[in-house]
Amino acid sequence: MLNAWTGAQIRAAEAPRLDAGAGDALMRRAAHGLAGAALALLDARRRPRYGARVVALAGSGNNGGDALWAAALLARRGLRPAAILVADRAHEPGLADVHAAGGDVVRLADDDASTDAARRLLADADVVIDGILGTGASGGLREPAAGLAAHLEDLRRTGVVTVLACDIASGIDADTGEAPGEHVTADATATFGGAKVGHLAGAGEAARGTLTVVPLGIEADLPDPDLRRLQTAELRALWPTPARSAQKYSRGVLGVVAGSAQYPGAALLTTAAAAAAGVGMVRYLGPEAVGGLINARTPDAVCSAQQPGDVHVQAWLVGPGTNDDEAQLDRVRTALAAAVRTGTPAVVDAGGMSVLPEQGAAHLVLTPHAGELARLLSDRHAADGAAVERSDVEARPLHHARLAARITGCTVLLKGATTLVAGPDGTAFSQADATPWLSTAGSGDVLAGILGAVLAGVAEHPRAFDDRGLGGDVRWAAAAAVAASLHGRAGRTAARDPEGTGAGGPIHATAVIDALAAAVRDVLAG
Repeated sequence: MLNAWTGAQIRAAEAPRLDAGAGDALMRRAAHGLAGAALALLDARRRPRYGARVVALAGSGNNGGDALWAAALLARRGLRPAAILVADRAHEPGLADVHAAGGDVVRLADDDASTDAARRLLADADVVIDGILGTGASGGLREPAAGLAAHLEDLRRTGVVTVLACDIASGIDADTGEAPGEHVTADATATFGGAKVGHLAGAGEAARGTLTVVPLGIEADLPDPDLRRLQTAELRALWPTPARSAQKYSRGVLGVVAGSAQYPGAALLTTAAAAAAGVGMVRYLGPEAVGGLINARTPDAVCSAQQPGDVHVQAWLVGPGTNDDEAQLDRVRTALAAAVRTGTPAVVDAGGMSVLPEQGAAHLVLTPHAGELARLLSDRHAADGAAVERSDVEARPLHHARLAARITGCTVLLKGATTLVAGPDGTAFSQADATPWLSTAGSGDVLAGILGAVLAGVAEHPRAFDDRGLGGDVRWAAAAAVAASLHGRAGRTAARDPEGTGAGGPIHATAVIDALAAAVRDVLAG
């Protein structure tokens, strides 16, 4: 599992060592790790080390010192060091080492001469180490650093230079991943002591590139992480797999209230995805005509026009494609009321969120995209006139996911390039396993089906989550993260985009369902 902490949590773990006078030792260790990451980045870009130009962008704080010391260390490996100082003061020992290594130094000011000199250094660089701001900074970059960062991005995009961020890309909030203004975008980041929340959320995910965590010796003193990311080992342990004695009921029965005569597609996709994910049985409740279409695609689904109180299930999936059908919405209301009363987990998607009970519970997992979350939050704040726009959610996704979890009492899965899951107790997960090709109609219905299957399995067999320290209400957030990850991996498989970079080609929702079994097999094989 990849754990992430806030900048404040990392600094609190460092504080006793700093108070004991070990600050320089910690910075030297960070600089060694940063230098190693710079060499690895050059190697990955197939650029020769000897004679390569390394430029440190150095602010006034410790990150600037780390960058300067790293540049000086790289001079011993045959690189040509240089530094651009973007503040009135610099870390003096680090700057002295750059001078001693024969490095060129430019002090950036708000004038044409220093700006031109800085740009010439950047244009000559092979690797640029971004040490302008650190984890304690807030707000975006200010001039003249903001203008230099914009110019650096032009050079990076055209392949002139490669950028390594020191701890976190400057201008990104380490605690949230938000980018309130101009910021640096890196090809790679070397961070110290532990990953930061800002590496796994919001704009920070896209700004960091590949991530390397450099140990500092503080790791044993860190508290519980603020944000977590499941990786293959956790997915393998948590995915619902049948025991030798399993039968369809012991593997979980999922009740589905989705679709309508006008919008049957949501019902077809959710039931097919749940079946492909391996749930023991799917029970569909809805119009007879929709049930007939479902059985043509998924003959093992049990379809009827019954009411939620007439069937016994381990989990519910309610809401997709139901907005225009009052009879379906009544079924959704009934299922949700029963879920709250009995503790039965439920996926609440699309139209289901419009009839959400006033007081939810952690075992209700909401699956909004940014626009739906904005509407939900605006509705809940209607009395005080605090409207939330889609752009607000997109700018501060982790904040709004946690806010929605807190005010609804439910677990919230906020869909996006990075999917964020927040529980009402503050637990949060971040998964970035998808391909851009997944941004297609019906993709969310497929995710809902996968999540329904996982919730049914967890409800029947919670032990795997308990064994991983993810028991209690945390298991619902963890289960949502599992489903999001497998949805993303199935999308990559379908698109033939194994790295999630946008390679491969277009896919449609049913292709993701067809790829799901292969994605699960890959996870279970390790």
